[in-house]
Amino acid sequence: MHTEILRAAIISFIALMHLTGIAAAAHAALTSRTPQGAIAWAVSLIFMPYLALVPYLIFGRTKFSGYVAARRARNRQFYEHASALHQSTMARVEAEAQVGHMLAGIQMLAKLTGLPFSRSNEVRLLINGEATFAAILAAIAAAKHYVIVQFFIVHDDGLGRRLKDALISRAGEGVKVYFLYDGIGCHNLSESYLEGLRAAGVRVQEFTTRRRKLVNRYQLNFRNHRKIAVVDGERAFVGGHNAGDEYLGLKPPLSPWRDTHIEVAGLAVASIQLIFMEDWYWATGHVPELHRQPALRRRNMHCQVIPSGPADERETCKYFFVQAINSAHTRLWITTPYFVPDEAVFTALKLAVLRGVDVRLLIPSRPDHYIVFNASSLYAYEAVCAGIKVYRYQPGFIHEKVILMDQDAAAVGSANLDNRSLRLNFEITVLTVDKDFAASVETMLKEDFAQSVGVTRDEYEQAPALRRLIMNVARLFAPIL
Repeated sequence: MHTEILRAAIISFIALMHLTGIAAAAHAALTSRTPQGAIAWAVSLIFMPYLALVPYLIFGRTKFSGYVAARRARNRQFYEHASALHQSTMARVEAEAQVGHMLAGIQMLAKLTGLPFSRSNEVRLLINGEATFAAILAAIAAAKHYVIVQFFIVHDDGLGRRLKDALISRAGEGVKVYFLYDGIGCHNLSESYLEGLRAAGVRVQEFTTRRRKLVNRYQLNFRNHRKIAVVDGERAFVGGHNAGDEYLGLKPPLSPWRDTHIEVAGLAVASIQLIFMEDWYWATGHVPELHRQPALRRRNMHCQVIPSGPADERETCKYFFVQAINSAHTRLWITTPYFVPDEAVFTALKLAVLRGVDVRLLIPSRPDHYIVFNASSLYAYEAVCAGIKVYRYQPGFIHEKVILMDQDAAAVGSANLDNRSLRLNFEITVLTVDKDFAASVETMLKEDFAQSVGVTRDEYEQAPALRRLIMNVARLFAPIL
C-alpha cells in the first residue's frame, strides 16, 4: 500500500514538473529578449525541468520588461531634474570637441549614447590591482569636495577595508562620499561594513531591481556591472577591477589576477560622472550634488564614454563591439575573460579576418565559471577555424576587457564579450583615440601575448569525447550565460 502511494506521488511529481516546465517554456518564448535565448530556455525547461526550473526563476523569469520600463521612466525623470547640469555639461564639452573626424563611426557612438566625443583629456593605463588601487586610494585621500565609488563586487577583506577606511576618512573631513554597490555582486558584503560607512556619514545605496517579491529579490539580470570612481569631478577611474583581495592576486587558484583599469582626467570625466548620477537616481530617487566641471587637459586625447544597459532603446554594447570591429583596418586585439559572443559580433570578427585585419583574441586558461569556460572553448575553436588568432593567458586568470584598434584607438571598460554584458548588465567603456595611448596599450598586450599559448584546433579535436560533449551542451546555454 505504501509502495503504491509513493509510486503515485513520484509519478504525480514528475508530471507536475514537466507541466510546469512546459508552462515556463511558453513564458520564456513570450518574454525572452532574443530568439536564441527563448530556444535555450525552452529546450532545457521542457527536457530538463528538474535542473532548469530553479535557474529560470533566478536568471530568466524576467519581469524584465517591467524593469526596463521603470528604468527608462526613472531616466526621463532624472534628466528633467538634472537638465540644467546635463545641458551645461554637454554644451561645454561639445564646444571643445572635434566630433567625428578621427574614427569612422564615432558620430554614431555619440548619437547612440547621447554623450559627446570630447577632446582635452588625459588617459593613463593602470595595469593590475596594485597600480589601480594605489591610484584610486591616493585620489580619494586628496579629495576636497566629493567622492563617487561604484563597484559590482566589494568584499569585506583587506582591500575592501582599505577602501572603507579611505571613504570614512574623507567623510570625516566633510567631503561628500557616495557609495553605490550591486545587490547581487555584493551579496556577501557584511552589514557591519555598510553600517560602518553609514555611521561615518557616507551615503550608501544598494543597486537593486526595485522589486520586493521573493522570486525577484535574487534576479540576476539587470545587474550593475560598472566599476566607477570619481574624485571632485576632475579624475575618474574605469575598468575591470572590483574591490577585493582576489583583484590584487591574493587568492589562489586564479592568482595572479590580470586586469586593467584606466585613470581619466579632463572633459570625459563629466560624462562618467553623469552615468553614476543616473544610476544613483534609479536607486534613490535623488539627484546627487555633483556639480563641478573638469578642467581642460594639455594632452588633448579624444574620448567617447559608452554606457550601456538593458534599458537602452538600442543594444548599445553590441552596437559598440560591432562598430569597433568594423572600424579596424589593420589590427584588432581583444582581451576578454568570457568569450561567448552573439552571432552579429562573431560574424563581424570573421569578416575582419577576411578583410586582412590582424585579429587576436586573448582569453583565460583557467576557468572561474565552468559552464561559461566550456562554451567559450567551443567558440574559441570556431574562431581559430575562421582564422582568428586565439591565445590563452598562462600565469593566472585574465579579467581585463580591452580592445585595440589599428594604431590610434583603444577601449577599456567593464564589458565582457558575452550575452550578459551585451544585453543584460549595466556596463561602461571608455574609447580613447590617441596614438600614444594606443601604443601603451599595444605594449601592455604584447607582454600579455608573450605569456600566452596559442589555441589550435587540437584543443577541441583531440579532446576526449566527453569534454567535447560538455562544450557543445554548454554552448546551448550561450544566449543566457
